[in-house]
Amino acid sequence: QVQLVESGGGLVQAGGSLRLSCAASGSIFSINVMGWYRQAPGKQRELVASITSDGRKNSADSVKGRFTISRENAKNTVYLQMDSLKPEDTAVYYCNIGGRLVDFRDFISWGQGTQVTVSS
Repeated sequence: QVQLVESGGGLVQAGGSLRLSCAASGSIFSINVMGWYRQAPGKQRELVASITSDGRKNSADSVKGRFTISRENAKNTVYLQMDSLKPEDTAVYYCNIGGRLVDFRDFISWGQGTQVTVSS
């Protein structure tokens, strides 16, 4: 009932930038939290950054000062601007959105994942 489409991943050299986007569609009444997670090979999935409907942000210490999360409510879209990328940022990045459907059931949805590779 909720579809997420991610875009923006790719290969970049260390120090470079990428911008990820995640657009939600479907039977959405409202969206509360929007966030990005990542999973590197052999590691657990971890929170990168999140943003609430009233604009409160949270981010992992490892990305503070380098990554910026934002959202465009009118388009049900969340962005992750990644600057000063490091090889250790290499991972599959997943968007995660929680909210309420038009029938007032709560939902949590995950994107399909987009690969980010940072070369040294």
